[in-house]
Amino acid sequence: MKKYVAEFIGTAVLVLMGCGTAMLVGCDYESGSGYLLTALAFGLSIVAMAYCIGNISGCHINPAVSLAVLMTGGMEKKDFAGYVIAQILGGFAGTGILAAIFYTGDIPDMTGCYGANGLSGVFGSMVAGLLVEVVLTYIFVLTILGVTSKKANHGSFGGLIIGLTLTFVHIFGIALTGTSVNPARSIAPAVFSAISGYTDPVVSLWIFIVAPLVGAVLAALTYKKLEA
Repeated sequence: MKKYVAEFIGTAVLVLMGCGTAMLVGCDYESGSGYLLTALAFGLSIVAMAYCIGNISGCHINPAVSLAVLMTGGMEKKDFAGYVIAQILGGFAGTGILAAIFYTGDIPDMTGCYGANGLSGVFGSMVAGLLVEVVLTYIFVLTILGVTSKKANHGSFGGLIIGLTLTFVHIFGIALTGTSVNPARSIAPAVFSAISGYTDPVVSLWIFIVAPLVGAVLAALTYKKLEA
């Protein structure tokens, strides 16, 4: 149970700080500063949580990561189910805190609709959105598998490497999809956006669930092949 609580807290912090920063500063890549601040907020959230709960649960805080760890033999199926449930609930907790802080009764505007992901950056193309999220998740998860491997020798820098990689994929992906690479990060913001009257994120939500899982599966298969 402690592992599930840790995953709940970690995911709540990720969504609160990452999506909250997007709401505050926006994600306009033309001005640059808000774009980079949002990328850093997500990455630094991972760094903080990795050194906080990493020794308890491994700090997956992402169903895609948990799926890859399951596929590579790093966890049992019952734990996988518990992790995913805790992560999704954590996402709702983080978004709920944002709603309590920011909600005014109006449809969210450039604040990012609770940081929900969308396809406006890829001109509404579902195929492009799927491709972006699969590729970015593949890179992110493959890095995690390598850093956390028993053969790796990164000392205490693993959490920093993973956090910087999340920042890295956000820098590329924010202008395209808002960068999910994490279903638990995407579900609650989309639901809260719909409650506020903005339904676009819900329509494309399936992409930000399916694509990260596909990317994670491909990363796990690749890593198992390379490590063999």
